[in-house]
Amino acid sequence: MSQVNKKSALGKGIRALLDNIDEEIKAPKPGVPGTASGAATPNSGTIARIPVEQIEVNPKQPRHDFDEQALKELSESIKLHDIIQPVTVIKTGTNKYQLISGERRWRASQMAGLKDIPAYVRTADSQELLEMALLENLQRENLNAIEIAMSYRRLMDECELTQEQVADRMKKERSTVANYLRLLKLPPDIQKAVRDGQLSMGHARAIIALDHIDQQLYAFRETLSRGLSVRQVEQLVKDMGTEKASKTATPAVAKLPPAYKRIEDNMASHLSTRVKLDRKKNGKGSILIEFYSDEDLERIMDKMSI
Repeated sequence: MSQVNKKSALGKGIRALLDNIDEEIKAPKPGVPGTASGAATPNSGTIARIPVEQIEVNPKQPRHDFDEQALKELSESIKLHDIIQPVTVIKTGTNKYQLISGERRWRASQMAGLKDIPAYVRTADSQELLEMALLENLQRENLNAIEIAMSYRRLMDECELTQEQVADRMKKERSTVANYLRLLKLPPDIQKAVRDGQLSMGHARAIIALDHIDQQLYAFRETLSRGLSVRQVEQLVKDMGTEKASKTATPAVAKLPPAYKRIEDNMASHLSTRVKLDRKKNGKGSILIEFYSDEDLERIMDKMSI
């Protein structure tokens, strides 16, 4: 065979391979749900087009926040080009699949009106499924610090991993994982501010150095109202620590029983201000709720529905 003919034959062979790959991703396979025969389902390890309605979200998906505008933009792209990267699913029953990764693409495909999408079908038990979903989502750059912290915590609690093992899987320093996990000890209002982008992780890390919830909430309000930088918050926290140290010479106040301390902390967290609960031995007591301006008082009254 001449050199030219050999090259031609080789070219045809490559084109044939590429055609097969294209069909693997874009064309429904015989026996796949949604095809004419419907006699069988995709085998594990294969890529097939699966009806969107047969795919359900993983209930243990660590990601909850999706940018609607970004979804719309992705949807428009999918209308023009289809899904380029298949989602990953696990088969859960007859004509039923659960997402391991790719929920954003799946949502955008629904918005685009697609009837089926390319999916990589694989096998995994429930723990492997959770770990894969968590690790896959943690590789994304647009997760907020609280979502990352919650994913680390779930890897530890539900997959029975240590901080060291989580750090190893994520190729992170153990101290980095520990710093994220500490964010989960912050009051709900502060965690929400981090999730919403009102507060950076640097701000949150500075605030969590304070021991008590009422102090943390005060520093949080000051940070937002005054637009403090991370360095300014660190200085505020340092000053608050110095003030606390100067009061150590005052007579010690009797500590609240743990159950009442939790009530005090919960009220402080709910009202986003300092709350002082005083309970005497006979069961009587008082509640002191601090406010720092007329606007702050009005905010607290709104919280209390007064």
